[in-house]
Amino acid sequence: MSQPPVLRPVTKSVTEPAGQTLSLVVGLVEPFLRRTTRVQWRGQEHIPAEGGVIIAANHVSHYDPLVLAHFVVAAGRWPRYLGKESLFRVPLLGRLLTACEQIPVHRNSARAKESLGEAAAALRAGKSIIIYPEGTISKEPDGWPMVARSGVIRLAMETGAPVIPVAQWGAQQVMPTGRSFPRFLPPKVMRCTAGPPVDLSDLATPTAESLAVGGERVMVAITDLLADIRQQEPPVGRWSPRAEAHIDPLEKFR
Repeated sequence: MSQPPVLRPVTKSVTEPAGQTLSLVVGLVEPFLRRTTRVQWRGQEHIPAEGGVIIAANHVSHYDPLVLAHFVVAAGRWPRYLGKESLFRVPLLGRLLTACEQIPVHRNSARAKESLGEAAAALRAGKSIIIYPEGTISKEPDGWPMVARSGVIRLAMETGAPVIPVAQWGAQQVMPTGRSFPRFLPPKVMRCTAGPPVDLSDLATPTAESLAVGGERVMVAITDLLADIRQQEPPVGRWSPRAEAHIDPLEKFR
């Protein structure tokens, strides 16, 4: 059995540079999160205190970016997300996201590479990046991690930044899929666990196989952490939204 969760984790001071707007927003939101949720956090020691780092997490709710940001700030890093470009076109919200150094993802367009380029520049500057390898909220029937997209491994290969897996569970109770507004009462428990860096040292060149292999390693690490949080066995295979079934994402390379 794993070690018991830390119920009252020690919050580290953030020494990583950040713009005034990001630090101000975090300072305003964090007290609200502490009052409206309970936390069970583990593994924050795996998140390095400095240097570029990719934090790869599962995605279960529109609310979990706040949950993960809370966890990452308490570990001593600023939260910078790769987020859907459509959010940046929402009046006021888009300006706020840009001011907070968040990075828009231009999917299925000629500008798709810009997102990874901006994220890579941030990593080289010693900043932290949070990414959802699945690219969207899990559609797996029981909320388990799905097949990874290639972005997280492309970033790791290009920059050499470590990939820290994080599993989180609980945000879906505050804001389930299909619900427009969060439900805070009674306060829900947000469980987050970080693991050691995923070993990608043998993957140097981005090919179809290396991207798939690396992505699956990241998802296996996240799934193992989530299984420990949930105290359940995950399903066999990885959910594919395209196939709408559990598949072996590496089958064609075996």
